[in-house]
Amino acid sequence: MPTPQPVTADDIAFARDEFLADRANTVAKNAVTSSGIRAAARVPEGVAANPLTFDIEVKQGKRCDQQRSGRCWMFASLNTMRYRIIQRYNLETFELSQAYPLFWDKLEKSNWFLENILDTLDEPLDGRLVAYLLTDPIGDGGQWDMFKSLVKKYGVCPKEAMPETACSRNTSEMDSYLTRYLRGAAKRLRESAAAGVSADDLAALKRTMVGEVYRLLVTCLGEPPARFDVRLRDRDHKLVLSDSFTPQEFFERVVDMNVDDYVSLISAPTADKPFGHVYTVSRLGNVVEDGGVRYLNLPIERLKQVAIAQLRDNLPVWFGCDVAQSYLRDEGIMDTAALNVDALFGFAVEDCMDRAERLDYGESLMTHAMVLEGVNLNADGEPTLWKVENSWGADHGRDGFDTLSDAWFDEYVYQVVVDKKYLTDDERATYETEEPRVLAPWDPMGSLACVR
Repeated sequence: MPTPQPVTADDIAFARDEFLADRANTVAKNAVTSSGIRAAARVPEGVAANPLTFDIEVKQGKRCDQQRSGRCWMFASLNTMRYRIIQRYNLETFELSQAYPLFWDKLEKSNWFLENILDTLDEPLDGRLVAYLLTDPIGDGGQWDMFKSLVKKYGVCPKEAMPETACSRNTSEMDSYLTRYLRGAAKRLRESAAAGVSADDLAALKRTMVGEVYRLLVTCLGEPPARFDVRLRDRDHKLVLSDSFTPQEFFERVVDMNVDDYVSLISAPTADKPFGHVYTVSRLGNVVEDGGVRYLNLPIERLKQVAIAQLRDNLPVWFGCDVAQSYLRDEGIMDTAALNVDALFGFAVEDCMDRAERLDYGESLMTHAMVLEGVNLNADGEPTLWKVENSWGADHGRDGFDTLSDAWFDEYVYQVVVDKKYLTDDERATYETEEPRVLAPWDPMGSLACVR
């Protein structure tokens, strides 16, 4: 290993002389210190290449707003489901409750966490695995497979049946107290096991803990409805649905979506994840009896092809991405050509790593889930621009919509969820039958969509 070298006065003088030698550096300094990096690096011609008109497009209801919570994966999932209700009943708009799955996800994640603690009693407290489990036991983030598990077990309900509360609109306070409780619960379970408490007694103690989590959640979010009445009027104000449902009945009869037909495809071009194989992530999930996540890893072009096929059939597409990269958030533009940070600094910053290297070196992972609802195609039928429904309210972007360039898709989209009928026979057989390769809990493909 080479001897560590300090930064010397000569090093600083050299760097300063290099900076002052090019007037572009002074121009960049003045622009960035006045308005910030992205505003100074904004490329107007790139922005202009992001119109909000599309060759293929599905029409959604009014925008939803996750507010100060990390429920984007829930909003994206519910947006694909409410679209079906809006189309089936010819509604102006409709919204499913986002507080309802939040309640059950927190309860199930708490149970999942406590089961993982019981399963790792022999692991050292300061070891990487237990430390990882304790880092974020019940964060807001999630994956499509986790949402699928929730709706299969608990169903869904209209927003009116379980509206937002102060703690669902801003989850940080609830999450903080629940996390503290669960870490204390982990301590009690590990200490009880060390004292020789039997497995049956540990299970009974865990059950009591889950009951206390339930009490905390009801206090913060209200009690989930067991049954509710629904009356829907269409665009012409005609009553088209009037009935009483359980959440499970509402999902089965009104949403009418076979979630088991929908599969998660990822595109991770790293050496440890060969394309054409199935992967899961160790200890990632929420509903214990339903297992964890399941991905088929394919080249990015295949993710685009199946997404376009589903959009052609007038169905939106759930997708996960690293939203903060090359993003003009206020304008709702995800486009590598709309920002030129490297020109601003005069050397490679954004372009210093490729897609695989960013994953390997911790620079990129999936942070946000949204819905693809449109695409533009060139003369060869290849995508050029995608329409995105976000979950940050109508004031964001352009009436709540973003655009995503195809070049940005190549770099920062990591996952799409589509009906398995769009896969080839070989892809479908691999997804359904191959024993998944298990990734470490901290693998970037185990990241949860949770941007607030």
